[in-house]
Amino acid sequence: MSFEPKIVAFLCHWCSYTGADLAGTSRIKYSPAVRIVRVMCSGRIEPSFVLKALREGADGVLVCGCHPGDCHYLEGNYKCLRRFIMLKQVVRQLGVDPARLRLEWVSASEGDHFAKLADAFTEQVRQLGPLAGTARLEASEGRSTWGS
Repeated sequence: MSFEPKIVAFLCHWCSYTGADLAGTSRIKYSPAVRIVRVMCSGRIEPSFVLKALREGADGVLVCGCHPGDCHYLEGNYKCLRRFIMLKQVVRQLGVDPARLRLEWVSASEGDHFAKLADAFTEQVRQLGPLAGTARLEASEGRSTWGS
């Protein structure tokens, strides 16, 4: 039996979610392993959201926001980028391969790009195998807000 990963995708409402919606309305197929969580802005994604997703069974986490310079909230995607860089270092220290996390910019008109991204990330996580050994992730519970 082949491993089918569980991927949580945090998508900003204004661009990335709309891009994923465009993929759906255009009937562009992408991996059913991707579970979408819509947030108003990628800058709203706390590192604790990502850690909780991993702790509760996700094998990978995809974060998508507006292209730099196109954020509805002006600088939310830059805030997201700063947090994401730090988050990749933290998960490495917790014993999780940072390749299980991915940050991408997807606009509302890029439904095809979102579908290809979802498929490529699913395959990447499939190659990594199931996320095991979440003891250190569980120990990180409660640490939520890092930097801004």
